[in-house]
Amino acid sequence: MKKLSEIKDWKELKNQVVCGDCLEGMKLIPDKSIDLILTSPPYDNLRDYKGYSFDFEATAKEIKRILKDGGVCVWVVGDQTIKGSETGTSFKQALRFKEIGMNLHDTMIYQKNSYPFPPSNRYFGVFEYMFVFSNGVPSTTNLIKVPNIKQVKNNNSSTSRQADGTVKKFKYKTGKATRIKENVWIYETGYNKSSTYNPSHPATFPEKLALNHIESWSNRGYIVLDPFMGSWTTARACKDLGRDFIGFELSEDYCEIGEKRLAQQVMF
Repeated sequence: MKKLSEIKDWKELKNQVVCGDCLEGMKLIPDKSIDLILTSPPYDNLRDYKGYSFDFEATAKEIKRILKDGGVCVWVVGDQTIKGSETGTSFKQALRFKEIGMNLHDTMIYQKNSYPFPPSNRYFGVFEYMFVFSNGVPSTTNLIKVPNIKQVKNNNSSTSRQADGTVKKFKYKTGKATRIKENVWIYETGYNKSSTYNPSHPATFPEKLALNHIESWSNRGYIVLDPFMGSWTTARACKDLGRDFIGFELSEDYCEIGEKRLAQQVMF
């Protein structure tokens, strides 16, 4: 594995996960050099990341600096419940990204199909936010499409409520076989023998989540950064999809886990 102290030029970062502080690592990257950032930072105290924490404010500013115009940052985050109240950390971070000049392009939901038992006075918590920030209008959008189960053959009409409260009729085209996928994405979570997921890391997002976002906001040959690489899910997905990646990870243990994962055969 490479350590941050060994890197002399930012081009040496390409297709490497470097052991070191992402803030120091991102300082090596020139302005407007990264096409896509996909990450899930250590938020609140929901997981033990071997005692590591991060400086959100400084990280957000570096993300803004190194993203290309039209570049996208997908920020996967949740909230801890403390003394009966959710922290709201996710919302605070989203608003801060807006304050420093990022667009909140989409607020998406990552819904899990498994969950721990909740307290008796609230509903089962089954989701995290996937905030999609952009540096201006996203320059690349390969939106995922799904079968249109309501496909009909003849043109039809519908209504739309206007700002003044009136109703306007309009014609719309029907008969399309597919439509753009909704912004709530449901995934299998946890260990699966058919997956390269490694349960040695305390907080991994599904490979499919990484694949879907990388496909959506980048093209082959783009550079994708994950400042908190963890178990290397983002790097693994980039390898499968033909994207270049850069990653930073403080824990040498997680770097060793990730190296083995990345060495596995390409899935697709």
